[in-house]
Amino acid sequence: MTLLRAHLRLSAGRKALPRTCASLASLSVRHYSSAAPAMSDTTERKPLFDKILIANRGEIACRVMHTAKRMGIKTVAVYSEADVDSMHVKLADEAYLIGTAPAAESYLRADTIIDVVRRSGAQAIHPGYGFLSENAKFAETLASQGIAFIGPPGAAMRAMGSKSESKRIMQNAGVPVVPGYHGENQDAAFLKQQAEQIGYPVLIKAVLGGGGKGMRIVEKPADFEMMLDSSRREALKSFGDDNVLVEKYLTKPRHVEVQVFADKHGNAVHLFERDCSVQRRHQKIIEEAPAPDLLPEVRRLLGEKAVAAAKAVKYEGAGTVEFIMDDETQQFYFMEMNTRLQVEHPVTEMITNTDLVQWQLEVAAGNRLPKLQNDIVCTGHAFEARIYAENPENGFLPDTGRLVHLATPQPSSDVRVETGVQTGDVISVYYDPMIAKLVVRGEDRQAALRVLRKALAEYEIVGLHTNIGFLRRLAESPDFIAAKVETGFINKHLDELFPPVAQPSAESIVQAALAHVIDSSTKAALSTHGGLASPWAAIDSFRLNAFGSQTTTLAYGDHQYTAKVRVVGNGMYSVCVTSASGDKIAEFHNVQPLWEPLPGGVGSTSAGGHLRALLNDRLCASNVVFNDKDSSITVFDQGRVAVFKVPVPQYFDDAGAASPGSVTAPMSCKIVQVMVEPGTEVEQNAPLVVLEAMKMEHVIKAPKAGKIASVYYKVGDLVEEGKNLVAFENE
Repeated sequence: MTLLRAHLRLSAGRKALPRTCASLASLSVRHYSSAAPAMSDTTERKPLFDKILIANRGEIACRVMHTAKRMGIKTVAVYSEADVDSMHVKLADEAYLIGTAPAAESYLRADTIIDVVRRSGAQAIHPGYGFLSENAKFAETLASQGIAFIGPPGAAMRAMGSKSESKRIMQNAGVPVVPGYHGENQDAAFLKQQAEQIGYPVLIKAVLGGGGKGMRIVEKPADFEMMLDSSRREALKSFGDDNVLVEKYLTKPRHVEVQVFADKHGNAVHLFERDCSVQRRHQKIIEEAPAPDLLPEVRRLLGEKAVAAAKAVKYEGAGTVEFIMDDETQQFYFMEMNTRLQVEHPVTEMITNTDLVQWQLEVAAGNRLPKLQNDIVCTGHAFEARIYAENPENGFLPDTGRLVHLATPQPSSDVRVETGVQTGDVISVYYDPMIAKLVVRGEDRQAALRVLRKALAEYEIVGLHTNIGFLRRLAESPDFIAAKVETGFINKHLDELFPPVAQPSAESIVQAALAHVIDSSTKAALSTHGGLASPWAAIDSFRLNAFGSQTTTLAYGDHQYTAKVRVVGNGMYSVCVTSASGDKIAEFHNVQPLWEPLPGGVGSTSAGGHLRALLNDRLCASNVVFNDKDSSITVFDQGRVAVFKVPVPQYFDDAGAASPGSVTAPMSCKIVQVMVEPGTEVEQNAPLVVLEAMKMEHVIKAPKAGKIASVYYKVGDLVEEGKNLVAFENE
């Protein structure tokens, strides 16, 4: 008998707890309610902390600070040398430098952080997520020194933070776990033997931590040792522990998790479930709450088992119990428990009208939970889309660089942008590549999707690759709209999610050309006259050309276009667009462009402007952004995005070209393993170099068979994107 059937039989006649998601129209929902929470009984409420230290960086540090400040709590930031100008440093009441850029030399230095607590007079530490958030020894050290840890006790972390130990606990509680080896024998030959007994494909997972770090799918025995070594290296760098477990890899699962919360008084609740099935590289990119299309009894069972797990280890604070679920039968298996606040916690806040950071502060201060189970109501539906610096068209490889331009959707009661960066900031190789979390809500799933699609269309980033376009296509996918989600969704919809690149519209070409001419003329006027009386004067400078026209060449992928801008009157122009072969594509007459420079103006990190122009019968209103790093012009035209390149002279282009037969770095990275040397004979797809970027490892494989002529870097070297890694002998 399956667990689900057994539960259905045992629960017959039992009164259901409230689980229905109400309409938003029937309940007014606020973010970060400022009212003091109503405690679950009449016990006297204990005072909150006066000052806390946030042992983290980026958006989660900013997220915690926003709630702390609203509650009148002073905040202390810590930062590495790479983060000296970061948003979380500016938001904090105090900030302390704790080391150099690598996390091991700064954000993972527990002794240094504890010293800052003493120096600053902070009473508690909020660990955020990642770094020290699931380090039981750190939590226990704080407790021994009288410093509050805003999270679970070390014992609960040890029990549930270890994937192998937590699985044993859940087995004892009667919850099924995925078949696999969860023991202590870490001998490579033994683990490979266990994998063969389980049956390929298998999943190697770090015993500690989460977020996809140290996780590898192994399809065949020949790959096991290499994947095991890679998993262990990544786990050791991320969590300080290289122990792994091996499990059967399920081919069509859903990833469903339950938010739990417990206090020091024996109360424990769940705040409904989230679906995090759509992933790449074993990492979540979009989450939603509640999970769509679950049977009511499955929802109840998920919540009950998650709460039981929290009570079994005397849990305190925020935690997430993760399950892997068969998409067809909805039979679920315990996967792991994350003993911290999750990245995706805002979707739970959106549907429950709660501030989970406030709950954490209340519980850590010794107060009871603000609400008990019957008080928690699910309202509407919410999505979180993670905005990453990465290139989906290149295997979702992370990207680094400066945010030349950043514009977000307008925040509202239904739209939140959780971020720790702003225009001009740098996404570096040292930390996670997440730029922001876009969180939206609607009265039901379809309404929330509409809000999400609109908000994604309003998100603008220039300076590095992002996944915004990919997320837009995902949110428009018919199967995603129909909630047909599972962890293999991306691979099964590749053609839909990665369509052929469409050519730009004539309107986009014209807007890029007009902006380029305006910018060029403005710079020329500034260099000639030292300034302008008005930004509009740039347009009149076209007349400096004896022929009354300027021609701009723009590249879009493999295609080139020419736009000839000609003066026809006072502030009025005609624009003719032709292809590389000279064929006319479109012509626009009597164009009167209005140009307003973006904040910062010429010479700032954001170079561009807002362009309004009537092109035939369509009024175009676009942000146009210039990026000198790659000579690009990006046109954000009311939800449509086109990126053009201004061709550079051939001698400049040749200077940056890769050598024939070379293999280049796909991103800025650190070399962690070199597997060849000059003279090595390799087969096609043989591993050459292992790179590390944004805490993830990437294997660079041989594009062809041949002999290695040169290896340009050694282990530990930092390499910029596009640099040659190895070269083959010329044939």
